[in-house]
Amino acid sequence: MAEPPPPPPSTPMPKSSPRARPRHHHAPPGLCALPAFSYNAHRGLVLGLTFLAYALYHASRKPPSIVKRALSKSWPPFHDPALLGETDVAFLAFYSLGMFGAGHLGDRLDLRLFLAAGMVGSGAAVAFFGAGYFLSLHSLAFYVFAQAIAGLLQSTGWPSVVAVVGNWFAGRRRGLIMGIWNAHTSVGNISGSIIAAAVLRYGWGWSFVVPGGLMALGGVLVFFFLAPYPEDVGFASWPPKQASGASTDEEDSSTSTAGEEDRRDAVGILKAFSIPGVLTFATCLFFAKLVAYTFLYWLPFYLTQTAIGGEYMSVTDAGYLSVLFDVGGIVGGILAGFMSDQLDARATTAAMFIVC
Repeated sequence: MAEPPPPPPSTPMPKSSPRARPRHHHAPPGLCALPAFSYNAHRGLVLGLTFLAYALYHASRKPPSIVKRALSKSWPPFHDPALLGETDVAFLAFYSLGMFGAGHLGDRLDLRLFLAAGMVGSGAAVAFFGAGYFLSLHSLAFYVFAQAIAGLLQSTGWPSVVAVVGNWFAGRRRGLIMGIWNAHTSVGNISGSIIAAAVLRYGWGWSFVVPGGLMALGGVLVFFFLAPYPEDVGFASWPPKQASGASTDEEDSSTSTAGEEDRRDAVGILKAFSIPGVLTFATCLFFAKLVAYTFLYWLPFYLTQTAIGGEYMSVTDAGYLSVLFDVGGIVGGILAGFMSDQLDARATTAAMFIVC
C-alpha cells in the first residue's frame, strides 16, 4: 500500500499533538546548510541516525567482555574473575538507576541535545576506563567508579532513540520497520566485539579508547543532523490524530483555557505500571535481558576458559565467535517484526519467541 503523502510544511501543528515541547522548533544546524528534504527522506535520516546512535551505545559496552581474559591474566587486581563481575554490577546498577530518570529528562529537554550529550559523555566514560591501562592504574575502586559513571551516562540512549522514532513513525503496523531498526543492538554488539578484539593486540586500553572515540563522534553527528520532531524541519505531526467531534470540541475548550500548557505531563512509575500489559511485558523483558546480558558480558570469557576439542580459544578468536549470538538476534528481530505485522498480534509473537 502506497504511503500517504506527507503533510505540507504549512500545515499547523495541532495543539494536542503528543510529546509537544515548551519551546520553539529549530532545525538541527547541519540540516540548515543542506537543501530541503522530503518528509520520507527525513524519516529515513532519523532511522539511520538513531540506528547508528544506539549501535554505538552497544558497541561501547562490549570491550569489558573482550578484555576480561587479558585483565584476569596480567592486570591486578583482576586475578579473581569475581572482581571483574563487580565492575559489571556497577555498570548495570547505575544503568538501571539512570533509566528511571532519563525518560523524564528526555520529556523535558531537547532530545537532540540530550542524546548528543549522552553519547559524548558515554564515549568519554568508556575511554576513561581504558585510561587505566595507559596510566598503569591497579585500583579496583577506579574501575568500579568508571563503570558506574559509564552506566549512568549510557541510560540516556534507549529512552531518547525510542522517543525520536515514535515521533516520526506512528501507526500500529510498523513491526517490520521496528524489527529492522531494532537490529541496532546486535549490530552494535558485533561491531564492538570486532573493534575491541582487533585492537587488543596493541594493549587492552585501546579496546576502550577506540569505541569511546567513535561514540563521541556519533554524538557530534546527532547534534548536527538529528531532528527529533517533524516540526523541527517544517512538517506537522503525521499522520494527524483522528478524533470525534465531541472529543475535538472538548480538546478545543481545554486548550483555550490552558493554552500555555504545551506538553503532556510525564507518566510516573506507579501510573505506568497500572497500564494494562506494562507489568507483564516488563517481566518478560527482565528475563530476556537476563539472558542477553549474560552472553554480552561473559560469553567471550567463557570461550577462552573452556577447552574446545582439547584446545583453548584465543581472546581474539573468542571475540569473533561470540558475534554469532548477535547475528541470530538480527534475524530473529526482523522475523518477529514481520510476524507481528502479519498476525497483528504483538503479544502472541513475543510469547512465541520467549518460549522458543
